[in-house]
Amino acid sequence: MTDTTRSAHAPGRDTAPLRVAVLIGSVRKDRFGPVPARWITAQLTSRPELDVDLVDPAEYDLPQVLNGNDPGEPLPEPVKALGERLRRADAFVVVTPVYNRSYPASLKTLVDWFDEEWTAKPVGFVSYGGLTGGVQAVEHLRAVFAEFNTVSPREAVLFPNFWEAFDHDGRPVDAGTVSRATDVFADQLLWWARALRRARAESPFPVEGEQ
Repeated sequence: MTDTTRSAHAPGRDTAPLRVAVLIGSVRKDRFGPVPARWITAQLTSRPELDVDLVDPAEYDLPQVLNGNDPGEPLPEPVKALGERLRRADAFVVVTPVYNRSYPASLKTLVDWFDEEWTAKPVGFVSYGGLTGGVQAVEHLRAVFAEFNTVSPREAVLFPNFWEAFDHDGRPVDAGTVSRATDVFADQLLWWARALRRARAESPFPVEGEQ
């Protein structure tokens, strides 16, 4: 396992905590998403170099029509409030179910309300579903977030047959296997988070049309 604490405090490096936003990808009634979201938040919070923020879009009542992105049109207040929270993050973890071999429409709406909040930051994925653990949702989301010039680490944390994967206390039943996979996932995500934070501090990310 990577010694992330030591590397974060090496001479000449930015020692401020990395800010990670964990996003619950479903807003359905009786959703399962908060269970793996709270679990991955706890895993990341155990790392002293991180500042972890669990974000529940269901608390923001985001409009489903994206007219707030029209030039000159003011953003709705829930969008502005959530955007400020996302802008502070150095990295994101999206916790998503799989619906009909892809991710929820509510998650696509959340992603599309924002732009520069995602840019030049890493986005990792935790998914849950049936036999495949939601891998279809993850692969579709990788393509969507690539449009915002994000980086997606290769590793993801998948929970097949999610109704059997957690105990009554919200902990994975196969704790050893899941813990090892999560360590690799987190190490990759945080490597990119540090590298991209330094890069953003050195120079703005080049945008089409800017010289």
